[in-house]
Amino acid sequence: MTEFAKTEFSHVKPTDTEFKAGGLRDFFLYRDLGITEATHGKVVAHLVKANNAPDKGTGWHVHEADFQIVIMTKGWAKFMYEDKVTLVEAGDCVHQRPGIRHFLFDYSPDMEYLEIVSPADFKTVSVEGPECDVPPLTPWK
Repeated sequence: MTEFAKTEFSHVKPTDTEFKAGGLRDFFLYRDLGITEATHGKVVAHLVKANNAPDKGTGWHVHEADFQIVIMTKGWAKFMYEDKVTLVEAGDCVHQRPGIRHFLFDYSPDMEYLEIVSPADFKTVSVEGPECDVPPLTPWK
């Protein structure tokens, strides 16, 4: 059996799944795109959008994953990757290499991104951040 035969065809329309709470972060909403089921847990793909204004952000963490990308579809988010501030805006794609320390600390009210991670059941581990200052938040109006 080829590698391709170990996955299923999947087609999810916007009306097939809703944005729901209960994902990794309680201040975001998540919309499942059916990829975890289609790949039998090899990959997760979901849309993530802002639900509440940033307060403390995600805190410093790493993901135990083999592959992760974020494609910003709407708005913007500010991340710290190690000791560097990175503004990710609509249209941008970020490959978060395995084990990179990062902190999503600020985002716009209309922020929405596509996240693709392998494996689907990746772990998130809190870690100590580097010796650097995290910039202040942008208040929502």
